[in-house]
Amino acid sequence: DTTVDFQVVDGRPDTYLVTGDISAMWLRDSVAQVWPYLPLMKNDSDLQQLVAGVINRQTRCILKDPYANGFYKDGSQVSRWKSDLTDMKPGVHERKWELDSLCYPIRLAYHYWKASNDRTPLDASWRKAILLTLQTFREQQRKTSPGPYRFQRRTEVPGDTLASGGYGPPAKPVGLICSMFRPSDDATVFPFLVPSNYFAVVSLRQAAELLTQIHHDQETANQCTALADEV
Repeated sequence: DTTVDFQVVDGRPDTYLVTGDISAMWLRDSVAQVWPYLPLMKNDSDLQQLVAGVINRQTRCILKDPYANGFYKDGSQVSRWKSDLTDMKPGVHERKWELDSLCYPIRLAYHYWKASNDRTPLDASWRKAILLTLQTFREQQRKTSPGPYRFQRRTEVPGDTLASGGYGPPAKPVGLICSMFRPSDDATVFPFLVPSNYFAVVSLRQAAELLTQIHHDQETANQCTALADEV
């Protein structure tokens, strides 16, 4: 009652789910908040619609900015962190690149589908979000360049900003994916955050299954599987 804002927009469920202590929606937290309810959906169609709305909202968030971790309901709202030295957009609360942020929405979509056999929220827009996720993962392998993401904040807290001009500590390209922040929203010391890379492997394989079974997109599915194998 205090964190869920559910409505139907153009015939589609839309669930904006704030993290609780901050009036913004995190990709990671919003999945964790509804995760315990997935087994109950089969006996509660309204609950299933609420979870489908989370997937729809996450898709929109990822398409807005795959590097952001927190978002506002209003796409025009300007963040208190608007002065961060990064590509801040209206509607984005915070733009700390965390590898797990793009893994959690895949986890929810996959297990929602398994629990309900409903593919409605896994539509063409969702597929675009997966393509953008795949692109972002590849960019953050940083094989030939540091990629497009950089982040700096004027702060006295070292864990809230990145060194080296906003690109963070250096790392030798080995095929792992850099995560410049941890799930705790503080900066990594070593960019190859191993648990999040394991998470990415599982998520990429789940995405490949969804792309194959629902979208019959074997080409992108193969790319997901190849990246998972490489990581």
